[in-house]
Amino acid sequence: MTSSTAPPPSATANDANSPDPKIIDLLNKRAQADGPFASLEFFPPRTEEGVKNLHGRMDRMLAATSPLFTDVTWGAGGSTAELSLQLALYAHQNGHVANMHLTCTNMEKDGDPKAAVRDALQSALDGGIRNIVALRGDPPAGESTWKAAEGGFTCALDLVRYIRQQFGDDFGVSVAGYPEGHPNAITELKEGEEGSMTESEKARCSVLDGKTFVCRDEDYKKEMDYLKEKVDAGADFIITQMFFDAEVYATFVKDCRDWGIDCPVVPGLMCINAYNGFKKMTKFCKTRVPAELERKMDSIKDDAKAIKAFGVEFGAKTCRALMEAGAPGLHFYTLNLEKVVYGILDELGISSSLAEKADEKDEKSMQAVGSAWAREGDQVTSIFGGGTVKEIRRAGYAAVILDDWVMAGGQKPTAYLRQDSYEKSFSG
Repeated sequence: MTSSTAPPPSATANDANSPDPKIIDLLNKRAQADGPFASLEFFPPRTEEGVKNLHGRMDRMLAATSPLFTDVTWGAGGSTAELSLQLALYAHQNGHVANMHLTCTNMEKDGDPKAAVRDALQSALDGGIRNIVALRGDPPAGESTWKAAEGGFTCALDLVRYIRQQFGDDFGVSVAGYPEGHPNAITELKEGEEGSMTESEKARCSVLDGKTFVCRDEDYKKEMDYLKEKVDAGADFIITQMFFDAEVYATFVKDCRDWGIDCPVVPGLMCINAYNGFKKMTKFCKTRVPAELERKMDSIKDDAKAIKAFGVEFGAKTCRALMEAGAPGLHFYTLNLEKVVYGILDELGISSSLAEKADEKDEKSMQAVGSAWAREGDQVTSIFGGGTVKEIRRAGYAAVILDDWVMAGGQKPTAYLRQDSYEKSFSG
């Protein structure tokens, strides 16, 4: 691939005084000869300093990569609703085509379980945003399972239908696709059941801590049926959950076509920036990790620079396989960082010498808002040092086993921390 495949700087140029174009229109206008596009995803940082730093990164990455569109995530339980909207508006006002995530979780207002969703959509529309990612969302902080509010939304399909009913074609709408199955549809196999897997199940299963997890064929069929419903209800295109096996994406796209889902399927790529973050996210999502990738990551886990360098190497290799499989573009889950994204684009020939210009001195400020990100088994930091979350309680308190403290007999103490007194660790 040569640098001629890079999108021109004007590919996503956007007038802050005009509404964004719909992403589906941009996708439909792109000829195959244009080559793949890059798009980016950011999450709301925890602190004002982090937000300020993210503004700078968004500006730099827009100029450097000309993303076709830029996603801003919506925190679990609606924990970042106001900040997510502000960041999406900032993106729009500064030249990005904003793609704002919106979830159904914890969005009640004045007793109306749908009012906050309606208000968020109207504010986005009034501000020039024309693209929404419709999601169910994760449980709020302190809850391990997702529950619908009485009279409210029960799933992303409800949200897609609501957007179309209330706003017609004002918004372009995208939805999530799960090539390995939604985490809630993935089953832990009992000892000895591995031999009962079909070939398709073997191709999407994962092995974590010696245990095998898989979305069984009957559950995968339900997942695909549901995805078809979301598209039929008005979704324009699909962005996938992260994966590390390009064959899984190719199979998923084929399955989409077999199900009559003909819209674009954009692969979502989690950038490998740190060993702990990689392990935590793959465990949380029950993501398939090829054995070769796991061995390599384990072999360099204590070398932060080597991890980022390998993240570039592996990311570029995966992207090439995706482009060969016909992926329309490359959607990068940046983790609010830039070096690995730049390195991958350099390796692909989409850019030149960007990695040398990467500035990640602010990496520590790129923490996610709130404890909604923390789950049992996650690594967190507090004034007591590092620790592992043992339990999240309803009030938001976390029971954290302190790794840096050892009591008599070798036991590690447990601290009970308020949700504003610890942060989830994505780096290290």
